[in-house]
Amino acid sequence: MEENKNINNIENSDGKKEEVAQRLQLEHKPQESRKPQENQKEAKSADANRAVQNEMKPKPEVKLIDKKVVQIHLREGGDIEYFLTNRVDFHLGDKVILEADRGLDYGDVVSEPENVQDVESLVGQELRKVIRRTNDHDLEQIKKNLAKTKDLMNICTQKIKEQGLVMKLVNAEYSFDRSKIIFYFTSESRVDFRNLVKDLASIFRVRIELRQIGVRDEARLLGGFGPCGKELCCMSFLKDFNPVTIKMAKIQNLPLNPTKISGLCGRLMCCLSFENECYKMLCKEMPKIGKEVTTEFGKGRVVAVYPLKGVYTVDLGEGKFKDIKVCPKRENEEKNDKK
Repeated sequence: MEENKNINNIENSDGKKEEVAQRLQLEHKPQESRKPQENQKEAKSADANRAVQNEMKPKPEVKLIDKKVVQIHLREGGDIEYFLTNRVDFHLGDKVILEADRGLDYGDVVSEPENVQDVESLVGQELRKVIRRTNDHDLEQIKKNLAKTKDLMNICTQKIKEQGLVMKLVNAEYSFDRSKIIFYFTSESRVDFRNLVKDLASIFRVRIELRQIGVRDEARLLGGFGPCGKELCCMSFLKDFNPVTIKMAKIQNLPLNPTKISGLCGRLMCCLSFENECYKMLCKEMPKIGKEVTTEFGKGRVVAVYPLKGVYTVDLGEGKFKDIKVCPKRENEEKNDKK
């Protein structure tokens, strides 16, 4: 009997322990389930507070790095292109060595350095760098390259005749490191010069480039003097060839004679284009030819205008003509300048 009681007590005690454990589990379960929810809410509120604080903080200004570029006229007859200064100060007229497609090349600085924030937007591609200014050794190398021009021209002209190509050879030049030869030519039609390139490459053992140019580029390469007696504009300071129309000659009261308004290239003179804006501005102050006007000398009709002088001629009748000044503003400006 006593053994049975002990067994029952043990069973009862075990049962009570199990009940107590189950109660404890039930009591702790809701607390455990609440903790993740509370932690998530706290984390969300903390993130929200951080976001608000970040918005309230002043945002750092994004500074665009300015890069200096210059315009350089490549070789003797090359194009004018932008190059990075590579943290070197260059000035107008400096002769420099620069990066080329393959190797090195040379050119002349034709503009002062300017700061540009977005370099690629300037020309639509990544710019090459200027390496350095030319030294005595570089100038000697350029001089030797130019001395070879005559030989290059003679050989190429001979090959053109042998192949019967309809093209006029204008100039030829080496790149600075003599890794390439460029031949410039003009032609009224398209020329298939593939065989010519092969023959020249086999003779000179360098890269050959044949470049077809227009008559204006030919005048720039060869140089000369215009009807005004000065050096050609395209050779001295013009960077691009802007379109020129006969209307510009009319605005400037020039005779519409092709021999009078054409340059050495046979096209309309470039000065008609870059002087046109000045004439248009001055002509706004002038009366039109044929207009009837009233002057201090009486009524008359405008028969001629001289925009640069600020004067127009009036026909008063009976063979009387008078020159009338039309620019009191210009006179006042001249008086102020003298003071």
